[in-house]
Amino acid sequence: MKITYTGRKVTLKPAFMEKTESALSKLQKFFSDEAQAQVTVTVEKERQTVEITVRDKGVAIRAERVAPRMEDALEDAVDLLTRRIVKNRKRLDDKFSRPALEAVYEEPADEEPYNVIREKHFHVKPSSVEEAILEMNLLGHSFFMFRDFESDEINVVYRRADGSYGLLIPER
Repeated sequence: MKITYTGRKVTLKPAFMEKTESALSKLQKFFSDEAQAQVTVTVEKERQTVEITVRDKGVAIRAERVAPRMEDALEDAVDLLTRRIVKNRKRLDDKFSRPALEAVYEEPADEEPYNVIREKHFHVKPSSVEEAILEMNLLGHSFFMFRDFESDEINVVYRRADGSYGLLIPER
């Protein structure tokens, strides 16, 4: 697994990187050798955030945890990644190593079906990102789907937890 590190408002020490590699090596059995992990550490006053995103075979699994110490946040994030893999192991069978999924947790998973409780059909009109954000805010939604008038692609704007905005753009 290839690991890329990003430190925001912090310079990551080699000891932390070694601990990260050790923790993620335990997850290696689930992924192929081509898997890529992105570890981002953000330090803000009394809180340290560790975000881990692992991409493999078209699947992305992400976990983010906040703690007073980045080592604690790292442990919590790795635990969360493991739980997410195990919880969805039946759905991931074709993507990940089946023996690894079965060997780690053999107890039956209380797998809940994905329940779609509502469908909503609406016209997706062409607009700019700024217009889409304005319409999303006017509707009081946390996300808004629109057709970008320049690329004619379906995009989604969303409100992030920190109050800023994000934009989802499909890859070709």
